[in-house]
Amino acid sequence: MIHMPMIRWVDKAFDFGFPVETAPLLLERLRGTPARLDDRVRSLPRERLIQRDGAKWSIQEHAGHFVDVETLFSGRLDDYDAGAARLRPAAVSGQRTNAADHNRRELSTILAEFRVVRGNLVTRIEAMDEAGFARTAIHPRLDRPMRVCDMMLFEAEHDDHHLALITGLIRQWR
Repeated sequence: MIHMPMIRWVDKAFDFGFPVETAPLLLERLRGTPARLDDRVRSLPRERLIQRDGAKWSIQEHAGHFVDVETLFSGRLDDYDAGAARLRPAAVSGQRTNAADHNRRELSTILAEFRVVRGNLVTRIEAMDEAGFARTAIHPRLDRPMRVCDMMLFEAEHDDHHLALITGLIRQWR
């Protein structure tokens, strides 16, 4: 297993120099995240799922975060559809996830919710044509143009970031 610190999400840089035809591959990453998340967490005992490492989120809070941020990604698709010049900003404080109190919820409910909201997003993306993937708007934190296909990479990387954090917590609690 890899034992090294991860770059903080807000410090991550992105290279969006890939062709728009990469969108089908990115869509498969997005489509597969609910199954990958389920595979990582479903068999863990509840006490491990909700165990925090100081002020850092628990495994279950990371799982709930997937549901929480899906509203942002869906909203950004709305921004593209509306022809907005800038995408809506993320609340990088994590306040929504903190307020949701995911540790009091059932893991199965969180996983089912994520499958539904991610499925809705995937359905929207599947309906796009090539021109739809090439639409651009300024990303607020990166302060640069982002195509829809770039946003898909951004979201897939965000998924992998939290899956890697979950894996780190699983390894830590063993």
